[in-house]
Amino acid sequence: MQSTGFNRPSAHRSWYARPGPSDLPPLLAGAATAVGGTGVLLALTGSHSPLRGPFTLFFLLAAPGAALAVLLRGLEPLGRTLASIAGAIVVNMLVAQGMLTLHSWSIQGGIVTISAISLVLLLRCATVEPIKT
Repeated sequence: MQSTGFNRPSAHRSWYARPGPSDLPPLLAGAATAVGGTGVLLALTGSHSPLRGPFTLFFLLAAPGAALAVLLRGLEPLGRTLASIAGAIVVNMLVAQGMLTLHSWSIQGGIVTISAISLVLLLRCATVEPIKT
């Protein structure tokens, strides 16, 4: 009798394997991007959602923090994490202080400014070669 060509899936095939711990960082990065993007979208459109505040705050801390973490990739993980969190807070404070000093404070302006600074930091990382020691 001839075989039908259907085989039962074996446990060693990669597409049937369970997700492991190595799959977690890309998943967390995607979730963080979605949360930050949602916060920006809710803030720029002026939505009255209760998630607007927490998601926007997450973006305002995560965007410059991630950009600074990429810049500081030569440090150890704990030092890089602490420095990028502190740097993100400093960037946010400097943007707020500058906008208040110029009497041009707005939520949308602050978000756009933080986005632009984070983008410039990330582009600098992509265009400049790391120093080899």
